[in-house]
Amino acid sequence: MQASLDEATDPWGVKVERVEIKDVRLPIQLQRAMAAEAEATREAKAKVIAAEGEQKASRALKDAADILDESSSALQLRYLQTLSQISDEKNSTIIFPMPIDFLKAFNK
Repeated sequence: MQASLDEATDPWGVKVERVEIKDVRLPIQLQRAMAAEAEATREAKAKVIAAEGEQKASRALKDAADILDESSSALQLRYLQTLSQISDEKNSTIIFPMPIDFLKAFNK
């Protein structure tokens, strides 16, 4: 751009230092292409963010499983906490599994 300006203004002895562009009109086809590119970029970024979130969630679940695996009482407490949360939601029926060994004690 500077070369074009110098070529046009040098014969007059004028040096252009700054140019301000106020109104640029792009063809509709170019506008659509730019919009499609911007949308593709946004979608790609959203997929990366979602994948990072899934990765963090899976790490947190693995850490929680490791902690619960260390202590059987921790698993039991978590189980009871889950039942408590279900009952807070005012559900009328709660179905929960019981170990078969537990039921054998009542058969005697």
